[in-house]
Amino acid sequence: MRELVVLGTASQAPTRTRNHNGYLLRWDDQGILFDPGEGTQRQLLLAGVASSAVTRICLTHAHGDHTFGLPGILSRMSLDGVADPVPVHYPASADPVVRALVALARPGVDVRLHPHGAAGEVAPGLRVEPLRHRVETFGYRLTEPDGRTLRPALLEEAGVRGADVGVLVAQGRWRDVRLEDVSVPRRGQSFAFVMDTAPCDGAAALAQDVDLLVAESTYADEDAALAREHLHLTAGQAGALAGAAGVGTLVLTHFSSRYADVRPLAEQARAAAASSRRPGGVAVRTVDDLDRVPLPRRRSG
Repeated sequence: MRELVVLGTASQAPTRTRNHNGYLLRWDDQGILFDPGEGTQRQLLLAGVASSAVTRICLTHAHGDHTFGLPGILSRMSLDGVADPVPVHYPASADPVVRALVALARPGVDVRLHPHGAAGEVAPGLRVEPLRHRVETFGYRLTEPDGRTLRPALLEEAGVRGADVGVLVAQGRWRDVRLEDVSVPRRGQSFAFVMDTAPCDGAAALAQDVDLLVAESTYADEDAALAREHLHLTAGQAGALAGAAGVGTLVLTHFSSRYADVRPLAEQARAAAASSRRPGGVAVRTVDDLDRVPLPRRRSG
């Protein structure tokens, strides 16, 4: 299963309909929880997702609307008897805040703290890039390596059956049959998480060619002055980022409470993304709490 479970979509303050941030990326056997704001534990319950589904936690920065749910999540994992280690990734300058939040949690979870201070890979397939906010902030990108998809008709024609298929995949050859003889290229899927930032090179690097981009859209375009002041993105800037990067699907979130209706933000993002270089363009959507967004279908080649 590969999907984004949206747990909260508000920015600085929650509203009657939007909880603080929280996003769970379900990626095969991984469950990566991004920016658990206050109330994330309850939102997981409402979403029907067990705490044991969380296998890794990623924090973009130390602001409370992105971190105050951490003690609750870890406490629930302890109550539920989660035994596997839980890596927590975060900017190095946030270390005192993260350690204090972890100390508030019910003991019992094997928390592994992984601060980072520069761009690079922080776990297999997971890399960070610096963003531009009022405190040290990093975005995340998860990339699956390219692979190959087996073609049953070609396997049958080559006489490769049963356990021999596993040998072929593992070793790249079975007798005189090569893996490339019975398969076609499969492009790896990718996901990026860009939160709390003004436009910057790091955001562009994270978004490049990803299948699914989650981006903050705190302000409407007409409030661009506020976005500049607080170092956030407008909806149009999020759309321009996705269009220039060739993103497949753009998910807008992290909305200011001043917007009761966020549909105009989606329209602004679509207009800015219209010149996308990606075939088929960018699919743009806003999300509400508890929405689920599947990873787009794989691209061929």
